[in-house]
Amino acid sequence: MNKSKVAILKTTPATVLRDYHRLMNLADYQRILPKDHNTSLKINISWHFFFPGSSTTPWQLDGVIRAMKKDGYDPARIQGCHNRTVVIDAHLGERENKQINVINAHGLKNCHLYETGEWIHVREAVGDLADKFICLNQVYPNGFMIPKNFIGSNIIHLPTIKTHVFTTMTGAMKNAFGGLLNEKRHWTHPVIHEALVDLLMIQKKIHSGLFAVMDGTFAGDGPGPRCMLPHTKNVILASSDQVAIDAVAAKLMGFDPLKDVKFIRLAHEKGLGCGDPREIEIVGDIEAAKENWHFVGPFKKMTFASRMQHKIYWGPLRKPVEWSLKTFLAPWAYIASVLYHDTFWYPTHQELIHEILHSNWGRLFHNWDKVAIDSNVLDAPGWNNVGEDPLKLKKESFKLLIKSFEILGTCIKEAPEFAARKRRISTGQQ
Repeated sequence: MNKSKVAILKTTPATVLRDYHRLMNLADYQRILPKDHNTSLKINISWHFFFPGSSTTPWQLDGVIRAMKKDGYDPARIQGCHNRTVVIDAHLGERENKQINVINAHGLKNCHLYETGEWIHVREAVGDLADKFICLNQVYPNGFMIPKNFIGSNIIHLPTIKTHVFTTMTGAMKNAFGGLLNEKRHWTHPVIHEALVDLLMIQKKIHSGLFAVMDGTFAGDGPGPRCMLPHTKNVILASSDQVAIDAVAAKLMGFDPLKDVKFIRLAHEKGLGCGDPREIEIVGDIEAAKENWHFVGPFKKMTFASRMQHKIYWGPLRKPVEWSLKTFLAPWAYIASVLYHDTFWYPTHQELIHEILHSNWGRLFHNWDKVAIDSNVLDAPGWNNVGEDPLKLKKESFKLLIKSFEILGTCIKEAPEFAARKRRISTGQQ
């Protein structure tokens, strides 16, 4: 049996496009992803606002698309792919994180799974495999729906390297969470590690090819995936083994993958991938894979919101409160999250973003449209010129406050407890 392989490279803005192409081929992506199948690029939006390390970067998305076009993949068969969460506005997120700029520049289809396409019952998609789920049958006794257009297609996950208050770290395996589960994903939070393992089993069954490309140009430490301390780390990773790439990312951050990250250990024990770094073949920059960033992790400096989430899902508030999240009362939690993260935390921590925007990667992000490389120039190595330094950025606390209230309105309107009822009424269902 071949060893799991993870490719890792150091990168810079001047070489990042060429590096992504090399990275993906080091990880044998053309062998994994058949060119005569459709490919979904599962874009990660962990926050609709730009926050370094939180969401798929534009150069990550651009680098992957250019690599595929250069290697003969038909752009008509490639689509950007988004999910909806109850507290994240994906349309705002793809604009604020400049992902839609890349998709449009390459003329790709852009799919918001919750708005378009057909969803089918999981047992129709995977058959008896559903009997092997660790937890999803208990969480959803009547089953759940998954996107029909995922069946028989390739998927490339585009996570970033960051910590997470529910799962210690988040990467390729967690990126499937939103794409495969439709409404009421939050029901799985008490058993999130087991749920990620079940979702990986589904992916390995339904996809013609499964691959991940992870960006660590920025990496986030702390109570992620939002309220983190961003670091510039200049690494990128790729693998067809979702467990292995997460294990290598966890090790870089300073964690023991099998000891500190339960979903990696469970997936490794089930033979769904390799979670032991000692058994993973590293290709590319071997020295980069030996780094230890000594991240403090998500639990030592938790925010008020993350402490409350832990008390609700795993602590003393579980019995008196957690039940409400499975009823029509659930939107109280979505509202609380938006008020804390978007109305309070983000406007009061702008200095973290302003500081990072003075870095080369930050300048590239800030000047993205001004320095954009023609989408037909597939041999461009990257950006020698990342644009001017945003020497002084205006404080936009009031503007962000107004935007947070708009997001709050959308959150309430689109809450699955309300939206599902509206759909039943509109279709005449009881």
